[in-house]
Amino acid sequence: MGCRFCYTSVFKEKIGRCKTCMLQLTILSLICWPLWYIFYYEQPLVVESIALLFFSVSFTGLLLLHLLVWGYRYLILGERDLK
Repeated sequence: MGCRFCYTSVFKEKIGRCKTCMLQLTILSLICWPLWYIFYYEQPLVVESIALLFFSVSFTGLLLLHLLVWGYRYLILGERDLK
């Protein structure tokens, strides 16, 4: 699911640099959260609700990690390139 740069580098080198990965995580987060809210907000203890909530939190958490590392690299280290 990643770009061609993601297949060749280590995880800590990829995080916050891959524009494709960040876009995919944004789209997945924007799809999962409304689905959970529409279908499972009323019944949060159903297995499907817990699974969709787990995926939503995972996608959003990884996106936030990407954005935090990107901000650190961009603002503190001065790296300006996204692959």
